[in-house]
Amino acid sequence: MIRSLDAAAAWVDDVGLALLFPKADVVLPSLWEQVAGAAEVEWPSPEMDFLWPAKDELPARGLVCVGKHLARVVSCVAPRLLPALVAANGDDADPGPVAEAVRALGPLTAPQLREETGLPKKEVDRALVSLHHRLVLTTSHLVEQDAGWGALAHDLLARKWRLPPRLPARDEARRELATLVLDAARELTAADLAGVFGWRRKEAAEILDQVADGRDDEAGFRIWTRR
Repeated sequence: MIRSLDAAAAWVDDVGLALLFPKADVVLPSLWEQVAGAAEVEWPSPEMDFLWPAKDELPARGLVCVGKHLARVVSCVAPRLLPALVAANGDDADPGPVAEAVRALGPLTAPQLREETGLPKKEVDRALVSLHHRLVLTTSHLVEQDAGWGALAHDLLARKWRLPPRLPARDEARRELATLVLDAARELTAADLAGVFGWRRKEAAEILDQVADGRDDEAGFRIWTRR
């Protein structure tokens, strides 16, 4: 069972991509399962007492990239895979006022972003989810507040993790990521792969055809396994 930040970071580096908590329809492993030894999430619990602050400490210490980057839920990405993930899925076209405020002023929390942009809470929260998904922003660190819970600061992903100016080609990056997920899951449908990265099923099937062997099961579903 994982009980330290270093052990959590080493596990994420080994698997490459993971969710923070398990999600039934997503084939990625979860850090929670490595901490708790079970898929069922327990609130409160000693395991949650470790994982809840760890999810903020891991990016703050530069150990693991954490954000809503995969399957539209909080996920963990090994820093070594960020160039491939951004090349495959990144979209910084027209990032909008929230991203521009972070670009100009550095890491900002949601309350700070509302103050800087003049946007209402719902609009800022919606923009943050979209910008994490598009790999424009990511979690930076936790900022203590005068009262209540701390607030997450968000930074440009490329700045926080010092991405190289030259990224892999998009198709090459997508093949690398598909292979990684396939190696972990052993077999995939196009829907499985599409669910992780938000790709269209047709795109996912085309990529799987390039890296794996496909067969139809008894129900007629196409399944790919590692060559």
